[in-house]
Amino acid sequence: MKIETKYHGQIEIDENSIWHFEKGIPGFEDEKHFTLLSFKDNDIFFVLQSTLTPSLGFIISNPFSFFQEYEIKLDEAVTHALELEKPEDSIVYVILTVREHFSDSTANLQAPLVFNLKNKKAKQIILQDYSRKQPVTAAAVKE
Repeated sequence: MKIETKYHGQIEIDENSIWHFEKGIPGFEDEKHFTLLSFKDNDIFFVLQSTLTPSLGFIISNPFSFFQEYEIKLDEAVTHALELEKPEDSIVYVILTVREHFSDSTANLQAPLVFNLKNKKAKQIILQDYSRKQPVTAAAVKE
């Protein structure tokens, strides 16, 4: 299927690459279908692109690329909603607010995105022990 995107223009995606957020993302509850898009020559940052709204694309990254001590414990409600059987069947991303000077960019560690690799279900969860605006520094990125 063809979709319009925020950063990549019009592209063709496989329907099997669509992630399903049953209740949307907080603030975007009507947006239930997204795809992950990569940037050329970059394996740290991705776009979580709405398949419905071209202007809605979040820059995301694996939080462990920046914050090795980051820890997530999923409660039973989340694992049930995602039908997640084993931790290794999931991957976690966080939404970044990227600024002109990368050193001013932040990661939302309080609301990670959890993806079930087996069934393409995803959910944003809320953690109480982390900040919504954790500074990200280029020096912290694993090269």
